[in-house]
Amino acid sequence: MSNKNLLPYFSVAELIARTFPDAEVVLHDLSLPQHSVIYVANGTVTGRKVGQTFHHLIEKAVFAGNPEDGVVDNYTFEKDGRQIRSSSLLIRNEQKKLIGALCINIDTTQASALLNLAQGLLTGRRADTNSGSKALPDSLGQSCPVTVEKSNEESVRQFVNNMVDSMIRELELEGKHTKEDRLELIRFMDERGVFLVKGSMEYVAGKLGLSKVTLYGYLDKIHGKR
Repeated sequence: MSNKNLLPYFSVAELIARTFPDAEVVLHDLSLPQHSVIYVANGTVTGRKVGQTFHHLIEKAVFAGNPEDGVVDNYTFEKDGRQIRSSSLLIRNEQKKLIGALCINIDTTQASALLNLAQGLLTGRRADTNSGSKALPDSLGQSCPVTVEKSNEESVRQFVNNMVDSMIRELELEGKHTKEDRLELIRFMDERGVFLVKGSMEYVAGKLGLSKVTLYGYLDKIHGKR
């Protein structure tokens, strides 16, 4: 692990998992975006393993406006046909730089089914099992910018730029410099929602030494393979 500031969160993850046995707790080191998972407690909900990457984290933070308190709560996503409710804590160091994330995942499929059944028995109507939950938009792999409140624009942009910097740094540390390596990096960024934020195309192109036209060409090639 590259960041010792994340060590105390190992015990926090264990505490949550032991207190709530149905909860899976995943700790990410965001200096290693493509291998960010550094600790998993009770990895039975999504099957997360050390060395894997995150999936919804950027989208969560973007759509929540990169909240100052770091709490991005109660988003849902599907995993193997199951409804997973997830909340994350964005971890920053003393300089306010984002260094990690602690994510809690709970399978709500059975609870939703039981609620629906009980509501139907009591009232003759099915319950709205999604009420009170902020469902993740179906935005994976899309390059259309999302609307962010003006007061949060700079915070969100800085969050995504920091993630991009870490992704590129990780690629360089691994000695990957070929065109195919670059294409896979752009695919990773695209699938993780980097290009949802206005201005991210220009930032990524500049960091990779590409023109916007070339970057769009890479994205067209990626989307054509799907």
